[in-house]
Amino acid sequence: MLPKNARLTTSADFARATKSGTRVTTDNFVGYLYISPVTNQNTPKCGLIINKSVGGSVVRHTLARKLRHAVVPQISKLPTGSLLVIRALAKNKPDSVAAEVEKLTNKLIERSARSAVK
Repeated sequence: MLPKNARLTTSADFARATKSGTRVTTDNFVGYLYISPVTNQNTPKCGLIINKSVGGSVVRHTLARKLRHAVVPQISKLPTGSLLVIRALAKNKPDSVAAEVEKLTNKLIERSARSAVK
């Protein structure tokens, strides 16, 4: 379970991450990582977007639980003050959510570090 201080709760934060953040796509997910230009000591925050096109209520909530569980160890890798949003795609059913989320966050961190150097 995500700690309360690590959850994205406002629509403004979701919009900031999805519109201004770095984007990486995998087979089943799209990840957005926004790193705040202001240096603050806030903990990284994470949010999930799971559309109805993914499936019924039971399928969506099961996937959300798996995603939240997979994101918890990844939060420590993120820079302070960053916003991470993971959007589930309706294409496939992910077999190993944890492995794919780890791969997604690693790619996001790498790509955002490359764009910050430029």
